[in-house]
Amino acid sequence: MIEGGAEPTARGPTDEQIVDAVQSGNSAMAGQVYDRLLGAVDHALYRVFGRREHDHDDLVQAAFEQIVLTLSRRSYARACSLQTWASTIATHVAFNALRARRRERRVFDRETTKVNEPEPPAPSDLERTAGARADLERVRWLLAQMKPERAETVFLHDVLGHDLAEIALMTRVSVAAAQSRLVRGRRELRERLTKEQLMS
Repeated sequence: MIEGGAEPTARGPTDEQIVDAVQSGNSAMAGQVYDRLLGAVDHALYRVFGRREHDHDDLVQAAFEQIVLTLSRRSYARACSLQTWASTIATHVAFNALRARRRERRVFDRETTKVNEPEPPAPSDLERTAGARADLERVRWLLAQMKPERAETVFLHDVLGHDLAEIALMTRVSVAAAQSRLVRGRRELRERLTKEQLMS
C-alpha cells in the first residue's frame, strides 16, 4: 500500500504517452519532452565535457532538436527508456562538438606558438587534482579523434555505465557488434595514449 495516498498516475504522462503525443503532433503534451529529458541530456553533456561549456545551452538545444526530430520520424524503437535514449543522442551531439573544436584548435595551433609556463608550487593534493583533470581532458580529446561509433561506445559503457545490451539497443547494432566496438575502442584509446606519452 502506498503511504499518503499518492498514486503513480499523479507523476504525469508515461514515456509512451509522450512519444505518442510527439508522433501525433500533440504540441501540448509534446512540451513534456523537455521536462522529462532535460536531466538526462544535461548529465550526458556534462560528463562528456567535464564542465558546463560556454555554449552549453546551445548544445542542449541541439540535442533536443535531434530528439524531437527522431521522435517525429518514428525512429525511436522504444526498446530502452526515453531517458537512456536521450542521453545517447546528447552524447552524440557532444562528441560532434568536440570534433569540431578539435578541428578549430588545429587551425589556431598552426598560427600560435605553444608556451609552457611553469606552474606555481602547490600542495600534493592540488597537484593530483590538476593532474587528474589534465588526464581527463586528454582522454576527451583523444576520444574525439577516434571513429565516432567506437568513441561513443567506450563513453557510454565506461563513463555512463550502460551495459552492452543497452548500448546495442541505443545504437541499433547487435550485442556482438557493440562488444566489438568497445574492445576496439578501448584498444585504440590505449594506443593513442601510449603514442602521446612517447611523444611528450
